[in-house]
Amino acid sequence: MVFVVGVVLFALGIALSIALHEAGHLWVAKATGMKVRRYFIGFGPRIFSFRRGETEYGLKALPLGGFCDIAGMTAMDELEPDEQDRAMYKKATWKRLAVMSGGIGMNFVLGLVLVFVLAVGWGLPNLSPPPATALGDMSCAPATQSEDGRVAACTGDGPAQQAGLQRGDVVTAVGDTPVDTWAQFVSATQAQTGPVDFTVERGGETLTFAVVPQEVQRYVIDPQTDEKSSETVSAIGVGPDYYLPTQYNALAAIPASVAFTGDMFTMTAERMVELPGKVVDLWHSVTGGERDLDTPISVVGASVIGGEVAERGLWEVFILLLASLNFFLGMFNVLPLLPLDGGHMAVAVYERVRDFFRGRRGLAHGGPVDYMKLLPVTYVFIVVGGAYMLLTLTADIVNPIQLFP
Repeated sequence: MVFVVGVVLFALGIALSIALHEAGHLWVAKATGMKVRRYFIGFGPRIFSFRRGETEYGLKALPLGGFCDIAGMTAMDELEPDEQDRAMYKKATWKRLAVMSGGIGMNFVLGLVLVFVLAVGWGLPNLSPPPATALGDMSCAPATQSEDGRVAACTGDGPAQQAGLQRGDVVTAVGDTPVDTWAQFVSATQAQTGPVDFTVERGGETLTFAVVPQEVQRYVIDPQTDEKSSETVSAIGVGPDYYLPTQYNALAAIPASVAFTGDMFTMTAERMVELPGKVVDLWHSVTGGERDLDTPISVVGASVIGGEVAERGLWEVFILLLASLNFFLGMFNVLPLLPLDGGHMAVAVYERVRDFFRGRRGLAHGGPVDYMKLLPVTYVFIVVGGAYMLLTLTADIVNPIQLFP
């Protein structure tokens, strides 16, 4: 039940993040004199809607995003008589930039608020990652897994704790198999059929522990046939390590949260740069290879991980994941590509710079950018982005990231 609650709460957190992103556009657009026709969360068939003033608010069936329909976002938009003077593309550049930045800013603000809550409630972790095979939280190893991925309840110490392994131990080998990544560690552990020696580094020493894995029955999907079957693997009840957090009072948490957010911006930017190179890793995981922790995840995968950490009471990880998602959404939307917010901002800046130089030459301001000429690039981005999302979703279904082997 806790798993389901965690999945639902994380999905609601994503929906709230999207709703606030679009609300940022809505509020700034209204404040700068533009007409907002519609504000909807989701796409596809309408579930319900209501009108307040000149704006229609509603919810649609597919929770894949949201939109804020502002009159005259481009010169291609057909305008009603009462919208002629309130069209977005006719407004000053700073107003257009403010509107498109409103959604991005809301994601950043929400992420910062979540980081503040984390700092006061649980503490902020060290973002410098520990070694890839360092052991973290330990628990019992449940013996069964249901078809929807949930595990049965269990109590007591797990095989890792019983053998003497500790948090922070860096595993270098499982039996005779060297391991350098968490995915290799998971694969080698699950393949065991009996007692096995775990070689670890602890405090500068190399130690060996005899571990008796727990057999776990889980369900898997064949990527070739989509058939579901059960298999028995070994588990020892551990998750990956993360540095113990530093807790703050409400006053000290303000500068700490700002500094932590800056570090998260840097990490998020690095991850975004790495996204194209992760296609090969994602495809490898879909076709039967190992799934590393650093491969991208979809909304489905993030929600499942949210359920897993909630099931184990790791609400601090839950909040950090949601904050990370908001920073990613904000930074992703900054990219100067249509139909992202950054694409509209790039057009507004281009028009302003172009008109500046035209004015220097004694020429009148040019007209709005012809979006028809930008459509081919936009379509390419939509197709490539959609394919990437589909690949990530497929990987999350057939070979999900496993935090707790």
